[in-house]
Parts: sequence; C-alpha cells; structure tokens
Amino acid sequence: MSRLRSASVLLVPALLVPALLTACASIAPAGRTDAGGIAVDVPTIQHPQQETPQWWYRDGAAQAAARGAMAGKARNVILFVGDGMSLPTVAAARILDGQRKGGPGEENRLSWERFPATALSKTYNTNAQTPDSAGTMSAMATGVKTRAGVLSIGQSPRRGDCAGALQAPILSLWELAEAGGMATGVVTTARVTHATPGATFSHSADRNWEHDAAMPESALAAGCVDIARQIVETPYGDGPEVLMGGGRAMFMREDQADPEYPDQHGKRRDSRDLVAQWRQRKPGGRYVWNAAQLAQAPLDAPLLALFQPSHMQFEHDRGSDGAGEPSLAEMTRAAIARLQNADGGYVLLVEGGRIDHAHHYGNAYRALTDAIALSEAVQTAATMTSADDTLILVTADHAHTLTFVGYPARGNPILGKVVGTLGEDAPEGGRFARDATGLPYTTLSYANGPGYVGASELQGEGPKRFQHSPDHIRPATGGRPDLTHVDTQDPNYMQEALVPSKDESHGGDDVGIWARGPGSDAVRGSVEQNAIFHFMLQATPRLRETVCARGGCNADGVPVELPDPAAFR
Repeated sequence: MSRLRSASVLLVPALLVPALLTACASIAPAGRTDAGGIAVDVPTIQHPQQETPQWWYRDGAAQAAARGAMAGKARNVILFVGDGMSLPTVAAARILDGQRKGGPGEENRLSWERFPATALSKTYNTNAQTPDSAGTMSAMATGVKTRAGVLSIGQSPRRGDCAGALQAPILSLWELAEAGGMATGVVTTARVTHATPGATFSHSADRNWEHDAAMPESALAAGCVDIARQIVETPYGDGPEVLMGGGRAMFMREDQADPEYPDQHGKRRDSRDLVAQWRQRKPGGRYVWNAAQLAQAPLDAPLLALFQPSHMQFEHDRGSDGAGEPSLAEMTRAAIARLQNADGGYVLLVEGGRIDHAHHYGNAYRALTDAIALSEAVQTAATMTSADDTLILVTADHAHTLTFVGYPARGNPILGKVVGTLGEDAPEGGRFARDATGLPYTTLSYANGPGYVGASELQGEGPKRFQHSPDHIRPATGGRPDLTHVDTQDPNYMQEALVPSKDESHGGDDVGIWARGPGSDAVRGSVEQNAIFHFMLQATPRLRETVCARGGCNADGVPVELPDPAAFR
C-alpha cells in the first residue's frame, strides 16, 4: 500500500550491529561540543590507510551530535543539491537574479541565502582531491565517504568491481526512511538514474551502470543489477512514492519507441519494461511524461514522471520543448503536494542537476539560470512547508572552476565585460578594463574547458559558441580575441578557459550548506560532507528511532554504528 495513504510501521526486533571500528589503541574525543551537544568518541586513525565505512559513519555522527543535531524534532526532511553549485556559482547567480529584477545585483539574495544556518562542506572523495558527483552524493546519502565513480558502497572496492560492491552496500537515508514507514521522493532535472539521484536507492560499482546494456557481461553474470532496476525493485519499503526527472530510455526496452521522439528507443536489452514493473508495484500510481499529464495526475497516488529519454532541458531551453517540461519549482511543488499527506513524514531529494552540465560545457549563462531555477524551487518548498516541522538543507555536491576576474564596478553585468577599476567609480562612457595586452575581458571565466580560444575540429580560433565539445584543440596562434564587439551576455557565449579541454572539470574547493527548520542550528562551521547525512538523521526522531530499534545507537541515543542494510529490508 502506498505511504501516501497509509504509513503504518512494523518494527522488527532490535538487532545488534557490530561496530567493526578499526583497531586503534587510543580513543580521542570528536572535538569540542557546543551547549546541548553530545560527545561521541571517535578512534584516532592514520589517513587514508585506516579509513573504513565504520569510521566515516561514526566520525560524521560525532560532528553532527557535537553541534546539537539530536535536539531536532523534524517530521520531514528536504535535501536540495545544486550539482556543481560552487560558491562562485552562487554569487554569480545571485547577481544575475538581482540584475534581472532591475537592481545592481550584489545586494540580492537567493532564496536559501535567507536561511539562518550556514556551514562549509569538504567535498573530497576517499581517493580523489577533486571529487565526482557519485562519491559526493553517496557521502550525503549514506553518512560514509567513498570513492569517486561509485554509488552508496564502501570505499574498499575499486570502481567497476562488481563482486566487491555486492559485499559493501551502505544503507541510504532514503532506504532508512522507507524502512521506518516514511514516504520518500526523488526529483531531478538530470536522469533519475544519474549519479546524484542514483545514490538514494541503488548500490553500484560504477555510476554509469544506469541500465543493463551499459554493464559489462562479467558484472551481469556476477549478479550486479543496473541502477534503474535497483530503484524500481528496491527491497526497502515500497520504494519512492515520487520519482521525477529525465531518463525514460533507462526504463524502456530497446524495442519500445519513445513517446515523444518516435525515432528514439529504449536502452534495455533484458526485455524488462520497468515502467510496467513500477505500475505493477504501485497499483493506482500514475506514470506521466509531459507537463500536461503531470498537471492532471492525482495528488493521492504515487507518481513516476520521466520527461526526457536522457536529461531534462536546461532552464533556458525548457520553453522550446515540444511536449512541455515542468520547471524544477513546479516539480518540487508536485512532489511536496503528494508527500505532505504521508502519515509518517517524508524524506525528499531535489536536485538541480544541470548546473553541473552547463559548467562542463563552459557556458555560464545556462549554469546560472539553472541555479536561479533551483532558488525558485527552494522558495517553493519553503513556502509550502513549516520551519516548525520540516528541515530543509541546500548544498552542492562539488565545485567547478568558474571564477571572477578583475575589479568590475558595482552593478556591472555579471555576464558582461569588466568595466571599472578597484576603488574607482565606473568610468564615463562605460569604458572596458583592459588586460596587459590592451584587450577587454569578461568578469567570469573558467580555469579549463572547451571555451579555450584555440581552433578545434568544430569551431575556428576565437570566442566559442555553445555547444562546443571538441576532441582536438590547437594552441591559439593569435592570443586572446578582441571581445570589444562580442556579445558576451548572449546565452550561447562560452566564457574563455585558460586550459583547453573537451569538458570543464570539477573544482576541489569547499561548497556551502544552508539550512532552515528543526535541527538546522547544528549546521555551522566546517564539516566533512558525510556529516550532512547525520544532520538529517539525528534531527529526525522517526529516523533515529528506526536505527535505534535495530541496535545502532549508543547510550545517548545517537546513531553511531554503521547499519547493516539487510536488517532494514
């Protein structure tokens, strides 16, 4: 029965889960605890040699408990992830949003910047200084840091190690919520099987195993299952009540034509129609694939909404979609409208997934407009919920190389060329600032990416236009181009990149966390990214009790022992 109608809970007998902490002679306190905080002892280890999932879980629990997260009384939890939303991305989106509203821009605030609690998140993976979305979202979803490229498994198996992954699944917050009788939802503008949403209900040795045809035969033979199938067939509760985003092709057989693009077909070769399987598992549930169908879908029934064969459109391009796509704010509204009826509360992920993709393409316009769309979605959630019972966290999984250059005057168009010099008013006539060769330059640029001005097999030397993903780039022979008469505010203009590459890369810098609601007071300081899971877990009594009932808590009721996933199925 769907939890949109009933949220009765059957608790299994408490099971003791062994701590399995690394063998260390000394135990060190987790650090200073604030007033109302609870101290959790964490073994002192050598990094990275002695890191284990058990250690990461306990260390994350200690960070949250010391800051007072256990005082939270949240009924619902919403995690917003701006994929690739670095701090410079937030600042630039804030300014662009303000300038679109007619102001200078700098004084503007995005919706989450009005939240009372803020912190910094350290995003590295266990094997990578600059991380990827799979390892970073896995940290937030499970409370355990892990490798780049894998989903919700421990750090020991290497990427692609099917046998190792089968032995190392880590329970996610969404699976825990299902086990505890809460409703769950996953909303994204990317494919629902992509790295960030995939970490909620799948455990995979490779983030690219989104459908069976993407997997090596050896992995299939060893018993590994693709991400789309894991989401539909999850053994935790009855699976997500709301699943919304792109990625239709991952759920359809290769002989099934796409309903929107008849010349395209599904990806699956295993004869499984996962949409039909979902309908079978969710009697009365509604499957939709365009905005009009979403508007007509009942609010008291589970929802599967897959709006594209692959990723959804960028916000800038959404209006040109023939079948019609909802905005991220509209999807957020649709999700909360359904989940808020659940008797046991809910846990919801909302991802602005294409901020990251636009950055990879070297196109700041689409990255910033998708970040603004995320801000509108956060505002929708804040308006529809109460800070008395709903914890909302907004963060990013990792950064990007977008940067501010020069000293533009107050109110200078954020996508424009720099006008002004440090400490001086904007000059008469809006004269451009010049680099050391005498050429104007833009405020925003990338450290690497396809916006490098050298010629490629796709575009000649000079400024690049979206979409440009070359395989070969030649060194620039004429230096930087003269941008005097180039419209750098055009949506298709690609910011210059210092280092030429097919795709712009992630950054290794910290990202922000903003929070509102029960338990949000604990969100402060500098934390490891996996502590975000523990903020959500500790601030939600129903989630805590579900863990404690299976023996995962210490004498203070803090969930400190890494859960055994089998105990929650």
